[in-house]
Amino acid sequence: MTTSKLKLMPREQFGALSLHEKNAYLQQIADDFSEQNQRERVVLDKEALSRLRRYYSRRVWADLKLDDAIGPLNRHLRSLGELVRLSSIEADVTGALLSETTPKRVLRTPPQDDAQLMFFVPTVYDAPLKDDVNLMDVAPFSLSKRANKGIIKYELKDSLITIEGGAESGLATVFDYDIFLNMVSYLAEEVQQYRRDEAKGLRPTVPPKVYRPSASHILKFCRRSDGGKSYEDLEAALDRLAATTIKVVNLSGGKRRQVDSRPLIGGYSVVSRTGANKIELVEITIPDWVYTSVVRSDKKLPLLTLNQDYFLISSGLGRFIYRLARKAAGKDEARYGMRELHKRSGSSQELRKFAYDLREFVTRTQAFPMPDYDLSLEEGKEEQMLYMRRRTDDELTAPVDLLAGE
Repeated sequence: MTTSKLKLMPREQFGALSLHEKNAYLQQIADDFSEQNQRERVVLDKEALSRLRRYYSRRVWADLKLDDAIGPLNRHLRSLGELVRLSSIEADVTGALLSETTPKRVLRTPPQDDAQLMFFVPTVYDAPLKDDVNLMDVAPFSLSKRANKGIIKYELKDSLITIEGGAESGLATVFDYDIFLNMVSYLAEEVQQYRRDEAKGLRPTVPPKVYRPSASHILKFCRRSDGGKSYEDLEAALDRLAATTIKVVNLSGGKRRQVDSRPLIGGYSVVSRTGANKIELVEITIPDWVYTSVVRSDKKLPLLTLNQDYFLISSGLGRFIYRLARKAAGKDEARYGMRELHKRSGSSQELRKFAYDLREFVTRTQAFPMPDYDLSLEEGKEEQMLYMRRRTDDELTAPVDLLAGE
């Protein structure tokens, strides 16, 4: 695995810094190195900082004092020597940082008092059109952690899909989508309870189209901490979900057959806030296409289950790969080429950069496996292929299907 090059300041400039400034600079170098090379962030201790400072003061042959006045040859030698010196320092610092850091884990650490609540993921397969595209085959959101503007377009053989966000809020992200999963999970539980009561001869009320969760419940469901920023992020996520729409144009014989536009949520309102002006209780309107799909489905709900650790997958790319594996591989295996994965991810990256990030992610899963599925890369006829294999029941370490059947 190659590592990104460090951008180090000249040694003379580093030497002019105070001890505190040197340590702060080296810590920033370590943080940047970890971010660029998918490694865990570490706080450098005194020994590590001391070792890195020594690399900057180590004398090499490039330290020879050459008089510029002697002639152009010595000036060229001085320039060459400076390059060699920086190269030597970079190699030393890179080696030290590799020894101090470890590859970044695929799953983030669960929050304190973490509770794994049951949840379901919609295949969005026949809601409400039976010939609709399965949205688990593509990413109906931005893979970025940060909201961004723009439109995502998918051109599949049987449909055209456009994901569009609000002009101000931007596209919903893969992490905003956790709230959508929470909403669908709630509806699925209501439907199952309705059917149990109906089977007992009772006359239950049809599940409502409005979901009123507390902010703390949503955060607990999504396995996030309940810090102040989480509450602020929650409101921004609801804004993006309400403004993001999925437009599906179904194709038949090369001609447009039917157009369907759907919001991820029908809207929301803040019912109450805490004394610190944080969201306390919200009201989310379940969109018609989700409600119709779940409430009016046959006995078997049109849903798939995901591993509870899905919420702990730290990267948007990793979550996309897991969702695709869950749909395509199921309890078996599946293969996709790099170009097809790039197309289905909706990534704005160039194919080359996307492929690099995917290889890095697959490498990390060798040390820190992804929930339920083993990943590997194989050489295909024209390009590398991603191989996704469901681990056997003996290999699995976490609960899998919460609904009977696929």
